[in-house]
Amino acid sequence: MYFSRKCKITYISHGATIYSEEGRFSDVLNYPQLNDAGQEEVEKITEFLRNRGIKNDKIYTSPATRTIQTAQVIAKLYKKNYEVIDDLTPRKCGTFNGLTYEQIEEKYPEDFDKLINDPSLPVPADAEALNDFVKRVDTIIDRIVNENISNRIIIVTTPDIIKAAICSALNIPASSMPKIYIKTGSATQISYFESWQSLIYSDYTPL
Repeated sequence: MYFSRKCKITYISHGATIYSEEGRFSDVLNYPQLNDAGQEEVEKITEFLRNRGIKNDKIYTSPATRTIQTAQVIAKLYKKNYEVIDDLTPRKCGTFNGLTYEQIEEKYPEDFDKLINDPSLPVPADAEALNDFVKRVDTIIDRIVNENISNRIIIVTTPDIIKAAICSALNIPASSMPKIYIKTGSATQISYFESWQSLIYSDYTPL
């Protein structure tokens, strides 16, 4: 049973937006939408899925507009519907929503230090602690895996959720999450076994 694979997930990071290009925090679901660069990234990642012959039994997506726009294109490739996972939302940013790291460091220097160095704290106070976010994502992914035994699935989501999934799969602390780089329009694949997980590849971005 140790080597019995439960599920294989290919995570697709949504295409670029004006926020992702500027490195802004964002937990808003209906803004921003994909920009022209993001649309191009989605076309390239869809072509990668086609050329690689990646098979899947189901397609899931986070509820954000930018992920749904991406999922719609991928669903057309496979001629399948997609299912929205309502609770698979980005990390709650609170009052930092829409700000860049540079702006946070300038306006909230004390909070910035806590944001970088203490994953157990919600920073700002109305945000979601990094530890809590990784645990939340892990719970959701575990549920999806157990609902898809022996399946190969695609989950279209945000880069921070993919980073959290990698932390859980590799059993590394949430404090390592900011050191993981996931670009928009990229693919990451994880196999889930009975007693362990295997990161097959991460942040693959078609040229």
